[in-house]
Amino acid sequence: MPSSMNIESSLEEGTTIQNGNNKLAPTSEANEKKPMNWPLLLLNCGFMAIGAIGGPLLSRLYFIHGGSRKWVSTMTQTAGCPILFIPLFFLYSRHRSNPQSPPHFFIEPKLFFFSAIIGVLLGIDNFLYSLGLSYLPVSTSSMLLATQLSFVAVFSRIIVRQKFTPFSINSVVLMSLGSVLLGLRGDGDRPPGVTGKEYLIGFLLTLGSAALLGFMWPCIELCYAKATRVLNYDAVLQFQLNLSMFASITCFIAMLINKDLKAMERESREYGLGQTMYVVVLVCGSVIWQFTFVGALGLIFCVGSLFNGIFTSVLLPLTEVAAVIIYHEKFTGEKGMALALCLWGFTSYFYGEYQNNKKAKAAALSLKDQDQYNY
Repeated sequence: MPSSMNIESSLEEGTTIQNGNNKLAPTSEANEKKPMNWPLLLLNCGFMAIGAIGGPLLSRLYFIHGGSRKWVSTMTQTAGCPILFIPLFFLYSRHRSNPQSPPHFFIEPKLFFFSAIIGVLLGIDNFLYSLGLSYLPVSTSSMLLATQLSFVAVFSRIIVRQKFTPFSINSVVLMSLGSVLLGLRGDGDRPPGVTGKEYLIGFLLTLGSAALLGFMWPCIELCYAKATRVLNYDAVLQFQLNLSMFASITCFIAMLINKDLKAMERESREYGLGQTMYVVVLVCGSVIWQFTFVGALGLIFCVGSLFNGIFTSVLLPLTEVAAVIIYHEKFTGEKGMALALCLWGFTSYFYGEYQNNKKAKAAALSLKDQDQYNY
């Protein structure tokens, strides 16, 4: 666990990305030149793990005990964004009290605009995921959602010119195979009460959700690279706040059109765990899901969109393990093999990053020694 002093230093000085005013400086290239900010990276990995594992479990708890409103489930994935005002208030106060802080704290207008557009897309993507999950077995949904790693690899190559190494290619292949294994031998085919047409719709919606998510992560990385000012973690939290707010606004408008607010009153009274627990499940789900997106944007900021996709995939079988423990689902051999392949792929990627970081430090020391010699 990184020390509080290291984390505060990471938030204050952060892993910054500084770009030219007119040229794109892809973060994949920048990462090769700057040392890895390990405390901030581990912090965001922890956030991502909490949200990616706990969020689906709480969403499933909502449906298991009588919840049925798709837009309500979608809303919980981003409605917890007001909690971000707490760290932002702390960071803003420290910014004002520090005379050496950069002149600007709030993100520039174009980043606000980009976050609004991606936020609307995120709201749509969350709905596709929620609706598709209502028609598909969990194993099939997991298999389809895990294909986001392939979409991230393709779009990151096109959008941010991500450079692939043998380690990253090996990682993508291993983790894609591991994720696919989760759905090859599912216990059920079509859930009871679901027609063939609904099953096909759920299949296409979940695949579309994975594709859209795989497109959004490199777009966020591109937004970071297009920033005119020096980008720090303060700006990342503001970007995430705007992203979730516009996604939540999109969901809220849809809830008004679908008359979900009135339906929630009846649904809460009929909820299997009681009316109070109905509220607790939704509120806790909103907070836990927020960790997912804070961690995801932080990982893109520290490393890149490809690493975010890889880390998401390694958490997928861990979510299955958590479901086995909490909901007593069966842990099959395929799930065990998927977990092993995902951990292998994740280790391969991290080893490659370690080697690249080691070479970057050696090159920096060599350049420094050369400058001192010339001086």
